[in-house]
Amino acid sequence: MKKTAQKTMKNIIEGHGLSFLYQHFDEDGKVDFAQTALDGVDLEVEPGQFIAILGHNGSGKSTLARQLNALLLPSEGTLYVDGYDTRDESNLWNIRQSAGMVFQNPDNQIIASVVEEDVGFGPENMGIPTEDIWVRVEKALRSVGMWKMRSSSPNRLSGGQKQRVAIAGVIAMKPKCIVLDEPTAMLDPGGRAEVIRTVHELNRTEGVTVILITHYMEEVVDADRVIVMDQGKVVLTGTPKEIFSQVELLRKHRLDVPQVTLLAYELKQKGLDLPDGILSPEELLQNLDTLCGQRKQCDTETALQDTAQAADETARVVHKELRKSHTDEGRTEQIRIEHLNYIYDPGTAYERTALDDISLTIHNGEFIGIIGHTGSGKSTLIQHLNGLNRASSGRLLFSGEDIYSEGYPMRALRFKVGLVFQYPEHQLFESDVLKDVCFGPKNQGLSEEEALARAREAMRSVGLDESFEKKSPFDLSGGQKRRAAIAGILAMDPEVLVLDEPTAGLDPKGRDEILDLLKSLHEERNITIILVSHSMEDVANYVSRIIVMDEGRILYDDVPEKVFIHVKELESVGLAAPRVTYIMDALRRDSWDVDASVTTIAQARDEILRALGR
Repeated sequence: MKKTAQKTMKNIIEGHGLSFLYQHFDEDGKVDFAQTALDGVDLEVEPGQFIAILGHNGSGKSTLARQLNALLLPSEGTLYVDGYDTRDESNLWNIRQSAGMVFQNPDNQIIASVVEEDVGFGPENMGIPTEDIWVRVEKALRSVGMWKMRSSSPNRLSGGQKQRVAIAGVIAMKPKCIVLDEPTAMLDPGGRAEVIRTVHELNRTEGVTVILITHYMEEVVDADRVIVMDQGKVVLTGTPKEIFSQVELLRKHRLDVPQVTLLAYELKQKGLDLPDGILSPEELLQNLDTLCGQRKQCDTETALQDTAQAADETARVVHKELRKSHTDEGRTEQIRIEHLNYIYDPGTAYERTALDDISLTIHNGEFIGIIGHTGSGKSTLIQHLNGLNRASSGRLLFSGEDIYSEGYPMRALRFKVGLVFQYPEHQLFESDVLKDVCFGPKNQGLSEEEALARAREAMRSVGLDESFEKKSPFDLSGGQKRRAAIAGILAMDPEVLVLDEPTAGLDPKGRDEILDLLKSLHEERNITIILVSHSMEDVANYVSRIIVMDEGRILYDDVPEKVFIHVKELESVGLAAPRVTYIMDALRRDSWDVDASVTTIAQARDEILRALGR
């Protein structure tokens, strides 16, 4: 291989005036569309640093990540990785040995049928001697806690385990830098924690430089430096405390802050003298205690008792109302599931029980969240609701009719129960948005005029005006694609809307827009909504009932406050409580008279103010 020049540099990554232009060419080879993804970016990363990059969908952060691995090359400017100029094609081999890349979906990186063989694939391609490869494989798998699973098939691993195998595959090539592009976007809370813990350990013990791109603000608080991007430019840079102190500015860039930071910010807005940029429950607790002086002596015993009684009464009222929303009083039974079982690959060596004796009832107009670890059976369950999967045994009744009975109109059921898949943009296929949204109503037998009317009404209801009608669905942003896919389902006028991780991969603003849209549809149309999510905060904020699944069975089925009380049990099955619940539990253990079962920022803010006599 040709020996290439390597500059001696202080920084492992150094970019100056970095720009990149996406271009689309017509049939004659002329540029008919161009979009600037990076615009004059300067970047310096020292060896051993942990850098986090934030930005909304389309801000340029993923384009920048691909520059660091030379998957994309600069249109203008220079970028050096470990002293190698990325514009020189002869440097590509060295650059990709220096900077390893971990993508959002581990399935895109895992190719072998056995874990240890997959991890050894990269070193083998590098020409490493066989005996050295196995040494690297063992070290890499041990470093991510996957050595015991070395002989397993990747297909049998959870999402978090697959992502750790993908990271091990990069580690085995001994890069100086690892670039992770939203590596936890598809994972449950337990899987997310595993991956972030692994990455921090590599950074601390091996000195590996880490560049993490994420939409989860909590994953950023321990970074050395945070870079915020918007419209292809770096708009903010600083420590996590410096960045998260600017709540309103981050909101303008479609981002948010960790829950503890937001809670402190909202308390400050209510008059409490708290510093900006609080990043941990311990820091918040310390500041609240300081603010109150010796808090236990700042009120009389009677005042504290009155506060506690008021809090308890409020909690009772809240729980009473929530319980009422979860009963069948005044509601029509819509879906009944009785002793449902589903087995994948029955009678083969790969036989696996995905649903185990599931029984539940769903009433008209409910807003339900389904949570569970990767592989718990969530997606399998919802695919039974409109007949995509047929139960191995048991019954499923829709409006009192058994959908497995002979002659049942399964096609009609799929119009009544609309299913939006995890990446709903994969459901888009027509040449323009209006045609795509019209597809369902036309299949229902509606006339062209009726289908167009339905489609336009559905588009308006999801916030897509007439300017979107002739746009290609593939030219839309991530959030707009989700809206178009949801509109396509709504145009069929379903009675039930089922969504499998509809906010996966969206920036915080896009996530909130989709969830607010679902809330609006629920309230205005009284449509039943079933939301599958890995975000405990999302379900806590929006749903009135949570179904928790584990190993194909229902673990809990109750209102959010009652489900999230079981923190240890949830953690044992790869889940968690909302961050704010942990914060309130810490306050409670410090003898604060607060209701530790609250699950939203608004509830927590009001509880703390009440405990302070505000």
